[in-house]
Amino acid sequence: MSLEQEIKQIVESCGAKLYDIETVTERGKTIYRVTITAPDGVDLQKCANISNLISPLLDVNPPISGEYNLEVSSPGVERKLKKPNHFENSIGERVRITTTDGDVIEGEIKGVQDNKVVVQTPQQKKEIPLDQIASAKTYFEW
Repeated sequence: MSLEQEIKQIVESCGAKLYDIETVTERGKTIYRVTITAPDGVDLQKCANISNLISPLLDVNPPISGEYNLEVSSPGVERKLKKPNHFENSIGERVRITTTDGDVIEGEIKGVQDNKVVVQTPQQKKEIPLDQIASAKTYFEW
């Protein structure tokens, strides 16, 4: 079983879903970030509980070489969409997509089918192939 699968099992045992795992560098520090979601929301206590369960696993199976900090958090209201299931779980939300050719498309995600994201813009419905998405992020209009 891979490290990601083991982390996923721990997260799911706590009533949450694994959203993403990434390694980032912020302010000169390496962060191993585990992002989670939950039907009832993600609070600080849930993050702390999951962090306490994941930490011993990472002590035995380090995810990266060198020093790093473990961070368990929610993706937030405005979040990056990278994987097909991120788009599927965001149906009905507003999204800003930048395509590989530089076009920016804003609208509501209506669905994901045949490796394409269906977005309703103010003018029309567009189908954007997943492999042509350079970046995507949900956004909230205040």
